[in-house]
Amino acid sequence: MMKNIVLVGGGHSHAIVLKLFGIYPLLGVKLILITPDKYTPYSGMLPGHIAGFYNYTECHIDLENLCKLARAKLYIERVIGLDLKNNKVLCANQSIVDFDILSIDIGSTPEKLSVSGAAEYTVAAKPVAQLLEHWNKLRENLVINPQKKLSIGIVGGGAGGVELALSMQAGLENLGIDNLQVHLWQRSHELMPNYNLSVRVIMEKVLINKGVKLHLGETVVQVSPKNQNLEIKCESGLEVECDQVFWVTQASAADWVKDSGIATDERGFILVNNNLQSVTHSHIFAAGDIATIIDLLLPKAGVFAVRQGKPLYENLKRTILGKSLKLYQPQKAYLSLITTGDRKALATRGNFTLPPHQLLWYWKNYIDSCFMAQFR
Repeated sequence: MMKNIVLVGGGHSHAIVLKLFGIYPLLGVKLILITPDKYTPYSGMLPGHIAGFYNYTECHIDLENLCKLARAKLYIERVIGLDLKNNKVLCANQSIVDFDILSIDIGSTPEKLSVSGAAEYTVAAKPVAQLLEHWNKLRENLVINPQKKLSIGIVGGGAGGVELALSMQAGLENLGIDNLQVHLWQRSHELMPNYNLSVRVIMEKVLINKGVKLHLGETVVQVSPKNQNLEIKCESGLEVECDQVFWVTQASAADWVKDSGIATDERGFILVNNNLQSVTHSHIFAAGDIATIIDLLLPKAGVFAVRQGKPLYENLKRTILGKSLKLYQPQKAYLSLITTGDRKALATRGNFTLPPHQLLWYWKNYIDSCFMAQFR
């Protein structure tokens, strides 16, 4: 009998799964991808795209072409729920997709609900399509009115917020925008708290030298309209007006995942074992940011999603064939290349750090270009 493998989300892991099913197809399997967009961004090249170093196609994977390679059916849909009793995926336009095996790779979004006005007035860093839509509109308006004084706020001083601040600043300066001020808020007194001290010190100096206004140790409690701008209020009493505010805080999971009945952690991410298999539903798998592996404390980083693609493919195939599953073994230490918006990058692995340099950016560009080349 034909078995339905349904992939929800077009994340890095699922892109690799589709490629592998295209190269090594499995008889008796109907493969289905459900995703809201036929293009999925590659996170490693997104800062470079915002800075103006890559065009759209260079940093986006064409899921439609991947589905053709894998002989998979593509549904451009937004998933809103699961019916686990009857093994059905529920979509926003009321369509229903049956599955025998389900895999979820939808990434995460920044948490907004705890801050008044954040959901209504700020732009989340994810989903990326929404971020780029607002970013492109901002650029278009500035091309028409290049003399306009502009203030951009970014809430969240982790690696994502820091790279976004530097890449947006570079992208606008490359357009010839001079009247620009970028503000960056971080709740703790140090940027990038998940990185070692040398990285934190170097990146803080880079931001200060480039004129980014840092608000460290400041907790944002409200975002509200004021004088055709947005006002950011902090717990300390600090108030700053910005033209546009981007939200890059701690990741959270989609509500439909939390409400589905699958076991999740306290933030709503799907709990999986070392086989990337749900701890409560053996026919459901998850990878990338949406998954939390119960025995491992992995950060929500694209480097893990990329490495999970192959073992995820293996376990989907083995489940169909009734074979024992393959353990996913993440790398114990991994290289981070953090861009600084000026065709330079910082490299860090464990406690070892190399300061920003042009050669490191070219190295990162080579790695990212090789990754994207496999999907063309």
